[in-house]
Order: sequence, then C-alpha cells, then structure tokens
Amino acid sequence: MAVYIIAEAGVNHNGSFELAKRMVEVAAKAGADAVKFQTFIPEKVMSRYAEKADYQKTNTGNDESQLDMVRKLFLPYEDFLKLREHCQSLGITFLSTPFDLESLEFLGSMKLPYIKIPSGEITNLPLLIAAGRQKTPVILSTGMCDMEDVRYGRQVLLDNGCPEVTLLHCNTQYPTPFEDANLLAMLALKKEFGGRVGYSDHTLGIEAPIAAAALGAEVIEKHFTLDKAMEGPDHVASLDPGELEAMVRAVRNIEKALGSGRKERSRSETPTMPIARKSIVAARDIKAGETFTEQNITVKRPGNGVSPKLWFQVLGTAAKRDFKEDELIEL
Repeated sequence: MAVYIIAEAGVNHNGSFELAKRMVEVAAKAGADAVKFQTFIPEKVMSRYAEKADYQKTNTGNDESQLDMVRKLFLPYEDFLKLREHCQSLGITFLSTPFDLESLEFLGSMKLPYIKIPSGEITNLPLLIAAGRQKTPVILSTGMCDMEDVRYGRQVLLDNGCPEVTLLHCNTQYPTPFEDANLLAMLALKKEFGGRVGYSDHTLGIEAPIAAAALGAEVIEKHFTLDKAMEGPDHVASLDPGELEAMVRAVRNIEKALGSGRKERSRSETPTMPIARKSIVAARDIKAGETFTEQNITVKRPGNGVSPKLWFQVLGTAAKRDFKEDELIEL
C-alpha cells in the first residue's frame, strides 16, 4: 500500500488566500497526495488569556496573546471552498483540521475523505463525539499522549460512529529534537490497536519521515512553507518547496525499496548470477577417465556451469573427456 503523504500547509499562508493557493500548487508539484490546512474561528479556539507556546514566542515575539497571533492567520470558510476547487483542478486532495465545533461542522459539509483531529484535541470530548458522528474516517494525531490518552480518543471516535481511525505518532514540539522523535512508538501503536498508523513529523529536515516510511508508516504528514524566513509561528520548523519535493521523492523510493516482503530473486539481479556466482572448474589439465579429486578441480567464476553445491557429488566421478585448466567441468 502506498504511503499517503499529507503536505501540511497549516497556517503558513499567514492569512493570505493567494499564499494559500500557491501552497496548494507547491504541494501538487511535489507529488503529495493531499494538502492540509487548519480551519478555525479564533475566538472559539482560545481565550484572550491563552499564552503563546515557547516556540511561538521565539518565532513571533511576546508582544501579543496567542489569540491576537492566530487572528492574523485566519481564513474564512469561503476561502476553503475555493481552495478545494483549486485542489481539484490540480489533482490533489484538500484536507483541513477543525479546531472548534463550528469549523468541524463546516468541514463535514464539504464531504472530505478524512477529518484530521490534531494532538491538542484528543481530550476534547465534545469535538471527538461530533467528529465520530460525522461517520467520516478520522486521522488522529497523538502528540503529548501516552497510550491511555490514545485509547481514550480513539475509542470515543469509534463509539460515536467513526468507521476508521488512523493513528499518527507525533511529538508536539516545534521543532522536535531528534532524540524525542521516538519513531518506534509508531510500531507500538500498530501492535496495540492494529489498523493504519503513520507519523506526523515536526523535526527539522526530511530524515525522520523517510525513516518512518521505512518502518511502515502508511500516512506521513509534514509541514511546509513557501519561505522559512516568512513571519509566523510555524515557518522555521517547516520544509521549503525543494525540501518537500525531496521528501516525497524519497518516500516514494522507500515504498519501492520495501518490496513484497518475500525473499526471492529479483528480475534486475538475475543477469548478475552467472557473473557473481561460481562453478566447478578444472584446477589443472584433466585427462578423460581421470577421477575428479580436490586436487584437480576447484571453484571459480563464472557461474554458468556445474554449481559448487554439487561439489561432493562431483568428487570421485570420472571425467568424460579432456578438460583444460579453468575449463568448466561437465558431468
């Protein structure tokens, strides 16, 4: 099964519809399966007393509240409808993450193939119930969670009618230190719950998502931006367009490299067999009727003669003709 690659635009459009359109184009050009945004009404997501996260303070300063920061990153619902049309014209799937009940209802009306629930909402019981009742498959990020948190959020969705929950291992730090990425936790989720699992990455660069693909991730999500130097909270920890293309290309190569899981000879290596393998050959000139011994036969390339696997069957038999040194032995 191919890895489903989600290019996470998030709020890196900085509240500009035109930048959001360009991000759709970049994601499509990179070969991602979907481009995902974030849909919210700022006042319904955070109070005016909510502080910025440390990384947000680092990237945007500490002169405003989280609410004031997010107001600058807002897109109205009608823009998302136009973005979906733009996605359809370019052959890429539109997705978005709701952060409040009203936005969830709006995205539900769009009949998207998935609803993405972010890590911070995994304990938001009203949102989880409403998402489950939409009866749309959910992709659930699990940053900041232990196994019990994951079990809780997943079960609420299933109990309320969600047909399928894909679990994404995630670390909610921007950027995530490599030593905290803990990619093997994705396998623990697979063992514990079965179903599809994947990885939502916030490390710098593309190594971690590539490794996740090699470990068997079925969904990979990664933030990207048009320019890391742009003002905003998430640009620094995002991929630029060239890096996004490189990540998609690498993941697709990993898909091919993983193969069937069966140990079998590939078509591409078959021509190498007679070159790399060996045959039983004459160690010196041998006369017809002479007995083959460990002194007059040996093993050398090429491999298009009698296989060395038959060594003990050859020993003690008589030469049917004369053989020159290095000539392939015939039985």
